[in-house]
Amino acid sequence: MAELQDIAETVLSWAHDNEDVEVVVVHDRDTEIRVYEGEVEQFTAAESFGVGVRVLADDKQGFAWAGTLDEDVLAETLADARDNAAFGTVDENLGLANPDGVPVPDLGLYNPAALNIPTEDKIAMAVELEAKTRAADSRISGMESADYVDGTRESALASTSGIRSTSKEMSAYVMAYALATEDDDTQLGFGFSVGRNPAELDIDAAAADAADRATRMLGATQPATERVTVIFDPFVTAQFLSILGGTMSGEAVQKGYSLFADRLGDAVASPLFTLVDDPTNTDMFSASETDGEGLASRRNVLVDAGQLAMFVHNAYTARKAETTSTGSAIRDFSSVPGVGTRALQLLPGTQSQEELIAGIDNGVLIQGVAGIHSGVNPVSGDFSTGAEGLRIRNGSLAEPVREITIASTLQKMLGDITAIGNDTEWLPMSAAGVSVVIDDITMSGA
Repeated sequence: MAELQDIAETVLSWAHDNEDVEVVVVHDRDTEIRVYEGEVEQFTAAESFGVGVRVLADDKQGFAWAGTLDEDVLAETLADARDNAAFGTVDENLGLANPDGVPVPDLGLYNPAALNIPTEDKIAMAVELEAKTRAADSRISGMESADYVDGTRESALASTSGIRSTSKEMSAYVMAYALATEDDDTQLGFGFSVGRNPAELDIDAAAADAADRATRMLGATQPATERVTVIFDPFVTAQFLSILGGTMSGEAVQKGYSLFADRLGDAVASPLFTLVDDPTNTDMFSASETDGEGLASRRNVLVDAGQLAMFVHNAYTARKAETTSTGSAIRDFSSVPGVGTRALQLLPGTQSQEELIAGIDNGVLIQGVAGIHSGVNPVSGDFSTGAEGLRIRNGSLAEPVREITIASTLQKMLGDITAIGNDTEWLPMSAAGVSVVIDDITMSGA
């Protein structure tokens, strides 16, 4: 099969003089393995191709996509996009991204040798994960799942505005969900390990974490309602940052969906809080050399020592805001570019989680939340979500608690951050995690 860039160039060569055209071509390979009691329960090995075509003419946009790269289908896809543009809505801010001179980083996200790892070895990792999780503690009574997942993506983009980009990326992770039982109580805990390729995965760490998270919640009860200091576990912090990231896109601001609209330059968080969106960080699971419009990935500082420094933009929202793209277009081949944060990280502090706990007299280590996306209002900032974790008393972890609700507002929580840990964790998502201490949270229980 022809190289992806050659295919993109072929479609681009069919463009008319009175239109702008953008072509995205991708090749994905994915493996998903789940084992149960040492045997493969689910196995998927998939390979797919796709093309997406945008046509812009007379301030209108049309889009079409296909799941095959046959030449006749490519021609039909361009024709469909052209037809759709004819019926599009006029918008003077529509347009392709233009080259901005930012060099594309060479991140080394692709290791061809990893493609040759036998399927049997991948299955063996999942089997080993299950066995080690079960053996980690005598109270582990079963497994909800033990998974191995990997994926590679090759892509190419070409546009009449002069952008040419190619990228190759791969990632892998293992994840275990363990069941712990004591007397009549059963609790669930998870553990994982991520890597750029399978050789980087740490089976022992994932198994130990799953067993620990499950067993330490045994005997959990519902506490009384009070105001406490909380520590967000790194996984919870990553989910919290994802909520914040959604409020910091140019699209959210322009549509009135962000509590940070009109607050550029204001102090919106504790001076300890510096939030960056950096897809050039190769430790991030979502690292990538280019964005969804072919512009170079770059490090964007969203909140700098508590001050709101910027919003992220793609070409469209940047034109609307009379600024420039921040390399933050997000998309698949089957969609037009959106805009959003791509690889969020909170700059770490200097203390371990244990040291943070030692400094708290009365609090809760929040190790899990439920319904966080539905429990946050991105406009008002109201925050309320179900949670579970471990009480902190006189600087030490105490009894587990569950069926609690933690509530505040995003604005207050950001201002009440009193410490950030040094325990950054790289997670299988578009945000990294780190322990964060937040004062004066309402914990609702019994």
